[in-house]
Amino acid sequence: MTSTTSISGSNSGLQVVRNYGPITAQFNPTTEQFETSANRACLRDLQTTNPLHDKCRIEADKGGLLKDAYNWILDHADFKRWRDEQQSQLLWIKGDPGKGKTMLLCGIIDELTKSAPNSTTISYFLCQATDARINHATAVLRGLILMLVDQQPSLISYVRRQYDKAGKQIFENVNAWEALSEIFTGILEDPLLQTTYLIIDALDECTADRNRLLDLVALKSSAYPHIKWIVSSRNLPAIEESLDAGTQKTNLWLELNEKSVADAVAIFINHKVQELTEKKKYNKEVRHAVSQHLLSNAHGTFLWVALVCEKLADVPKRNVRKKLEEFPSGLEKLYERMFDQISESNDAELCKSLLGIITTVYRPITLDELASCIDLPEEVVDDSDLREIIGLCGSFLTLRERTITLVHQSAKDFLLRTAVYEIFPDGEDIVHYSIFSKSLQAISRTLQRDIYNLVSPGCPIDQVSQPNPDPLTAIRYACVYWIDHLNRCSPSKTVIEDLQNGGLISIFFQNNYLHWLEALSLLRSVSEGVASMLRLQGLLKTTTENSHLINRVQDACRFILYLKIAIENHPLQVYASGLIFSPTGSITRIQFETEDPPWIIRKPRMEEGWSACLQTLEDHSDRVNSVVFSHDSKLLASASDDRTVKVWDSGSGQCLRTLKGHSDWVSSVAFSHDSKFLASASYDGTVKMWDAGSGQCLLNVQGHSGIVYSVVFSHDSKNLAFAVYDLTVHVWDVGSGQCLQTLKGHSHLVRSVSFSHDSKLLASASDDRTVNVWDASSGQFLQALESHSNLVHSVTFSYNSRLLTSASDDGAIKVWDADSGQCLLTLQGHRDSVNSVAFSCDSNLLASASYDSNVNVWDAGSGQCLLTLEGHSDRVNLVTFSHNSILLTSVSLDGAIKVWDTGSGQCLQTLEGHSHRVKSVAFSHDSKLLASASYDGTVKMWDACTGQCLLTLEGHSSMVNSVIFSYDSNLLASASYDSTIIIWDACSGQCLQILQGHSSSVNSVAFSHDSTLLASASDDCTVKVWDADSSQCLHTLIVKGVTVKSFDNTNTHLETDIGNICLSSVPTYSVPFVPKFKGYSISSDGTWITWNSENLLWLPPKYRPSTSAVSQSTICLGCSSGRVLLFTFDSSRLVGAGHYIPF
Repeated sequence: MTSTTSISGSNSGLQVVRNYGPITAQFNPTTEQFETSANRACLRDLQTTNPLHDKCRIEADKGGLLKDAYNWILDHADFKRWRDEQQSQLLWIKGDPGKGKTMLLCGIIDELTKSAPNSTTISYFLCQATDARINHATAVLRGLILMLVDQQPSLISYVRRQYDKAGKQIFENVNAWEALSEIFTGILEDPLLQTTYLIIDALDECTADRNRLLDLVALKSSAYPHIKWIVSSRNLPAIEESLDAGTQKTNLWLELNEKSVADAVAIFINHKVQELTEKKKYNKEVRHAVSQHLLSNAHGTFLWVALVCEKLADVPKRNVRKKLEEFPSGLEKLYERMFDQISESNDAELCKSLLGIITTVYRPITLDELASCIDLPEEVVDDSDLREIIGLCGSFLTLRERTITLVHQSAKDFLLRTAVYEIFPDGEDIVHYSIFSKSLQAISRTLQRDIYNLVSPGCPIDQVSQPNPDPLTAIRYACVYWIDHLNRCSPSKTVIEDLQNGGLISIFFQNNYLHWLEALSLLRSVSEGVASMLRLQGLLKTTTENSHLINRVQDACRFILYLKIAIENHPLQVYASGLIFSPTGSITRIQFETEDPPWIIRKPRMEEGWSACLQTLEDHSDRVNSVVFSHDSKLLASASDDRTVKVWDSGSGQCLRTLKGHSDWVSSVAFSHDSKFLASASYDGTVKMWDAGSGQCLLNVQGHSGIVYSVVFSHDSKNLAFAVYDLTVHVWDVGSGQCLQTLKGHSHLVRSVSFSHDSKLLASASDDRTVNVWDASSGQFLQALESHSNLVHSVTFSYNSRLLTSASDDGAIKVWDADSGQCLLTLQGHRDSVNSVAFSCDSNLLASASYDSNVNVWDAGSGQCLLTLEGHSDRVNLVTFSHNSILLTSVSLDGAIKVWDTGSGQCLQTLEGHSHRVKSVAFSHDSKLLASASYDGTVKMWDACTGQCLLTLEGHSSMVNSVIFSYDSNLLASASYDSTIIIWDACSGQCLQILQGHSSSVNSVAFSHDSTLLASASDDCTVKVWDADSSQCLHTLIVKGVTVKSFDNTNTHLETDIGNICLSSVPTYSVPFVPKFKGYSISSDGTWITWNSENLLWLPPKYRPSTSAVSQSTICLGCSSGRVLLFTFDSSRLVGAGHYIPF
């Protein structure tokens, strides 16, 4: 029996900090129950379709499965060889369209299911090109994995490892294929998995990423003796070429088995004729005539027989013989004849219009959705009329459970090849326009506030049940795809009119925009909405001069980006948090001010305009120490004190994956220059290298004696360098994972390492007030740059490798001649200590970060201060330029990463997600991605344009001090307080190597240009040089307090901040508990104002309290920015425990 404990208390007066009010505590469900629930959620998110249901649907659509029609293959020598011989693991069944491949595989599946032992696992997937849900490679893997886990529940552990890091997005984001492939491989290698059959039908109808799928089939079919594969497809050369890579493949070509196929078709004909005889009461003569015509003209094509019989089902018995003469042999000629009949009908134009719609939509649509996409005559008044029209197109369309689909991919091919001018008489773009305009009109007619009657403002999406009837039924397709169809329209006069004030689009944004966002949330399609809005914004810039509409749409984009997290998880927050916290001058807020929640009497005043923050990236549970873009700018990585590295999609702000593995704060993160790898450095003394795409840890550099502070890839991505707490810099070979050199020379902590861009020099910055310069190839100490009067935080090279900058607690930034060591400029302008400096990639600009909370941008030639960037609320620790010199990132103790425009000084976005201080940031070399390393132990990867967190890399056991990309962008190295360096795959986020050997914190790392070596500097007073592939330590150099910077191109010298080291001369050597609150309160994580423990108002990150007070219906929030927000609520609008009076 469940036991409860109630604790009473007063809710009066002003309580300092947080008021929890009366608490009702309940014992929580068991761990097993939580796991079961989590498993169900995981499988629900994994499923895009149920292959079992697809098989049943297809069999029903084709009139049922005839055993006698497929029995022949069970006795075929090739099939028996595949089934019985261990060395024959892949059977490819190929044939022309309509030859019955799908039904053949359905029969094989049934026979294998009946005959196989209980220990055998059978998983299959049936591709269909006309259905966007099941025509791409990731859908195939999701379906196969789903069926495998369904039959072997223990296999879900492989799915959960990825799912628990990033949730549903792991199956849907840009790196879904990599993650699913890793899951799939893990399952196939599971020792408990016995004989398994994997079957994929219609590979030719996998239209997206088919080559990836083919490569996987070819590779895996030769790797596991207990796994047998069957695939089918048309006989396409590209498929044959890919599958030929499979060394144990058997081909079964239906055209070479003409007699067997013809016999099967004859059986099918007898079955269909018997059905017609029973239905139409054929006499012996008519039956014989039909049978003979079908047998004489089928030419081994099941689809031809099915289409003819479908037409005969509507022909009176007396007209059958005459009608038979109208059916020519061959599928192509039959399609031509069927289309001619449509053209001759009284409804020809409507039928052709319908065919144009169905071949144009992005997924199969329902009868209800069709009415929102097409102009229907007044005579078409109900479903029966629509069904009749679809019936007239029966040779091309089929209707099942109210969903309209093309009968076969060959039907679509025919229409787009032969009848394109008939179904698109005015051009395909006109059909797109028709769908767009009808969709938007239907949306505008249907949508309204709280359309599902959820009532509760904080109702989470996972608790929303679809009502019956569902008011969104007819506009589900329209809501998601209307902008896609608009984008395919030519800029005709009509389209231009729709883009004017008072036009269709303008009216939509005036009246229905917030209702549409709510609907997108209910349809679980907010991410699609964000992408669509960004496309619309781009379209308007090139097609209209209507500045009012452009401004309105830009404001609407800012609104959805700002509120994305809240809207997609809580549909009604679009009207609550969305309108309360958007700027007072926001066009969207002003337009919908009547929708403001009436239960808030007093609202805090917001800023007049949108801030530069496009998106706030949330997911870290502690401070963010480092953030960096990947070099293709598609990803962003962040490192946090929560011990994780996160990888984000820089466009959408979506967190793609969370990389776990560090056991302490992650201090630094860096992408390799080819953006494939990510490296993270941690307080746990390790540097991990991850595959940025899959999140797999490829390298784990361990053995350091302390924190790894900074990690950096060499520009050729071959080496990784990092600085360790033990005063050393370590250089590792990324490929081997071997330590190439350990550089020692500093007398105090080494905080930063940097390679010169020609990879000849390596510089290290230290608390001993010096910058040491090293020969990156040999590790020889070249010179010590001494002029600062306090500890040196940061050092970096200009992109021409001629200049070096250093930033110090003495408040000065110094520019040095990298060759002579001469101090060329001393830049002073900050009011407090300078923590970090960075050159722009063109070497023309210099940026500095200070304790005064500001970032200054300087002319590197004259020393003139060009810009002072204000916006942080605490000291700025780190600045980094994008590789195109257009963007600048700054990292502050206020927990934020800001991205600035170096031309205007405008703050473009604020990246929040790390749970602790961000220690290091690095751009990818194409400036599209940013990686951050944090004291939360993680590295996060961000999209530099949108601010979306793409990946979170976890692997270090402590704070990450530094992160750096390799020069080819394939690798990322991170240096940590945990004494290790981790080399990551910058694409997948996978930890490739963990380099261990230092006895203290690693503070800086550097890659050689060919990415084979990695140098690391540690507080253990050594610099290590590692083989990045093997993680072997090649050299250990006793150098105190240095920062490693870079290798030369020959890997014989390693540059540190006190000189270049010659490497050629160095010898190798419990149950969750959730309290309940009564009245108003702040959620424990500070993200919600709650009422009786139910979420009421979502708080954006910048308005989350560092302190709070609650007194009856008034809440005061004190924010770290200095803002004080005061809310007063009208409790009469909130009745009962969590029950809300409608708006």
